[in-house]
Amino acid sequence: MVGAALNVGVTTIEIKEILYQSVPYVGMAKAFDFVHATNEVMVSRGIQLPLEGQSTTSPETRYDKGLAIQKAVFGEMIDQMYEQSPQDQLHIQRFLSANCFGDYYTRNGVNISIREMITLSILIALGGVESQIKGHIQGNLNIGNNKDILLDLITQLLPWVGYPRTLNALKYLNEVAAF
Repeated sequence: MVGAALNVGVTTIEIKEILYQSVPYVGMAKAFDFVHATNEVMVSRGIQLPLEGQSTTSPETRYDKGLAIQKAVFGEMIDQMYEQSPQDQLHIQRFLSANCFGDYYTRNGVNISIREMITLSILIALGGVESQIKGHIQGNLNIGNNKDILLDLITQLLPWVGYPRTLNALKYLNEVAAF
């Protein structure tokens, strides 16, 4: 699919950012082979690697920048997550802000609207993550990806994820965007 994406004008940076965006959701173990396969296709096309870096944070700024973008997408729900987290689990909330949002959402290469649609697509494909799908439907709505855009996204995913996951995603879309 990397070759096909390059053929229709998806940039190398966009391809890598889609891949990188998957890491905090599927885990590096599942993404690892795809990193190598993507690199092989790019090298075979004469693309010089590594590509220009897209990171915008440092170890010192990743938490604060991640928390800021997390709140921009999800609003006061983030404060509630921190307040409701048991003390012995608060480190997971901090890591989510620093890693998932600070290390990935703050990157250049694709805008926040596209990045949030990528995340929702990954979650729908995973299945079994209903609360995260609902949360990211709301996050998409919060940043301007309206119900029609999300319906189009889910429709495009159908041949890739099958009817059960598509129908579940539609159910969640209708629950969250009931207007």
